[in-house]
Amino acid sequence: MSTDAFIELQWRGLVYESTEGLRDVLAREKVTLYIGFDPTAASLHVGSLLPMMALARMQRFGHSPIAIVGGGTGMIGDPSGKTAERQLLSLDQIEENLLGIRAQIERLLDFDASPNPARIVNNADWLATISLTEFLRDVGKHFTVNAMLAKESVKRRIDSEDGISYTEFSYSLLQAYDFLTLFDRYGCAVQMGGSDQWGNIVAGIDLIRKLRAGRAYGLVMPLVTTSSGVKFGKTEAGAVWLDAARTSDFQFFQFWLNTDDRDAARYLKFFTFLTEDRVRALEMELAAAPEKRVAQRELAREVTRLVRGDDAVGRAERASAILFGGSMADARAEDVLEVFADVPSTEIEAGRFAAPGLSIAEAMSVTGLAGSKGEAARLIRGGGVYVNDGRVSDERGRLTIDQAIDGRLFVLRKGQRSRHVVRVKH
Repeated sequence: MSTDAFIELQWRGLVYESTEGLRDVLAREKVTLYIGFDPTAASLHVGSLLPMMALARMQRFGHSPIAIVGGGTGMIGDPSGKTAERQLLSLDQIEENLLGIRAQIERLLDFDASPNPARIVNNADWLATISLTEFLRDVGKHFTVNAMLAKESVKRRIDSEDGISYTEFSYSLLQAYDFLTLFDRYGCAVQMGGSDQWGNIVAGIDLIRKLRAGRAYGLVMPLVTTSSGVKFGKTEAGAVWLDAARTSDFQFFQFWLNTDDRDAARYLKFFTFLTEDRVRALEMELAAAPEKRVAQRELAREVTRLVRGDDAVGRAERASAILFGGSMADARAEDVLEVFADVPSTEIEAGRFAAPGLSIAEAMSVTGLAGSKGEAARLIRGGGVYVNDGRVSDERGRLTIDQAIDGRLFVLRKGQRSRHVVRVKH
């Protein structure tokens, strides 16, 4: 790792734009910096990993990171990058969301580090207590409507059919006040964020200069997209969440494992702590043998370990092995069910698997994999039927409880693709 935080961010491709003087400040001083996180849900998604990793990187260089979880600004909504007004959240919803997000941020930041512990703060602590007249007098008078209208995110919304409400129009003032408050309370002189936050960050820098005659800085990172132009973190199934209750360990691991070859090296730089030499070596392996997906596998392991832990990596890799034809002999029922979550299933009473067991031909018929027991027998004779991914050779074969995975289920397969999960109802 470089000894210069700015150089580290540069080689990783994380510097989209920065204010003058920031590089020199980071090289000669230990600074306090912050990034804001929007509490629109009880979990962050993988798109939030870039700023989370940025805070963690800066802490490793000796700087002091602050994560703002926006309980105050979350009640308003940032129009940056949005095409429509946000649904306003209740205080109870925001409080619930804050608890979930805090737990996720704590996985990456060290709150006991000395002398630069991380902090999490809620901007509702100051935004919910200041009066409107006080805010307009002390903050609002330092912003011209002309400058606010010139912001790209505002212009885009004004030109849209629904326009922009005064509520969201005022968001940049609130974010500027956040920066001022952190400057006063913690000596925070740097704000980071995505490139769509540049205007909001500059507004805070200007406010600190006008009201405190202080020097503050900003750095924005690129907004991540895939090489095919799709918004990062979106799949056919929806967003990929950091919370395992929303996106399973297997699905999370697979998301990274399925990274396009063109994106793999870039994502290794963005979302892992791997060194420049290691990333370069993986990039060369990928170019030499793309079919092995070595870079993607290491990416999946590293990110899953950071976000979910070592146990999650093990579960995801066992499940992945099942998906790609590995043995189910030592598989756990939970892993199998995770892999085949979208596969049809049928419950059959446990008593039907007592000796001598349920005939495989009947099981094929009951589950609909075969139209009749006769058709199932013909499929078995032709070598096209599998139980727990082992080919069945005896058309008179039977399923007994001791063959069931964890005593709970069987996976029947017809041909290469048609699967059905049989759940043992105890």
